[in-house]
Amino acid sequence: MPDDPRSSEPAPETAPDDRGDSSAGQAPRDGGPGSTAEDLGNMPAESTAADDDSATRRISLRNSVIFGIAAVGAVILLVIAFREPPPASAVATDRLGPAPGEQVEHYLVDAKASLDGADTDQHWALVSFTEYIAPQQLPAAADGLRISGVIQHVPVDRVQTPVITVATPGGDEPAVKSGEAAAGLVAAQQFRDERSAAVAHVTESRLRAGCACTAGLVVRGTLTQLRDLATQPGVRAVQALPADAVAGRFAVSPLLPGSSDTVTSSPDDGPVPAE
Repeated sequence: MPDDPRSSEPAPETAPDDRGDSSAGQAPRDGGPGSTAEDLGNMPAESTAADDDSATRRISLRNSVIFGIAAVGAVILLVIAFREPPPASAVATDRLGPAPGEQVEHYLVDAKASLDGADTDQHWALVSFTEYIAPQQLPAAADGLRISGVIQHVPVDRVQTPVITVATPGGDEPAVKSGEAAAGLVAAQQFRDERSAAVAHVTESRLRAGCACTAGLVVRGTLTQLRDLATQPGVRAVQALPADAVAGRFAVSPLLPGSSDTVTSSPDDGPVPAE
């Protein structure tokens, strides 16, 4: 029978299926409308394998591209890490005073070294005394430098008493009244047991009476001024922070006048006095 005159293309050749029916038309290749599960199952194996190989190559190529991009990114980050120093933080890890367990002699050497330099910037510094001093002595002890903090500690033999740092505004009067301010801070606390309450009571009482309980000062000055202060009578050490240290972003741990050898907590096995 001649080809359909409406088409100039020859009729497609089809391979007979398992039933030997040669009259079936060619199944759509895209498995779309008009195809059946039987049609799809009769697709040539070579075509399926080729499609699988092509998909595998596409996945492999895509993974290679992703891996290459990630590797390039890692190299760039590594180069940046080695070529650019990390940004400076807000000096949150700086501290004034010795660390627990530190040898006192080592701290004294480090404190002296912190005053080396020729810059004229203002530095925060910790002043440690050889003996506890009374509030009235603080203006002279600072040698004219701005006092920003007063460290109060009531020494009691074999009793752990609190160390209180009182922030002070400019001028001599706030520093002189820092003992009373420290007493108010102690009175505002709540205590877990009778011994803690007794320690707080004797601490508050002695601070309000104006005891010689100042262990140190936090001051601000140039390195030249701080070196001069370190030579004054009664000053055990002056330690300066870098000039970029930020107020309120550094720790203060005083060197108490009675500390020697190693910085440790005092024993707490003695009787607490009434006053």
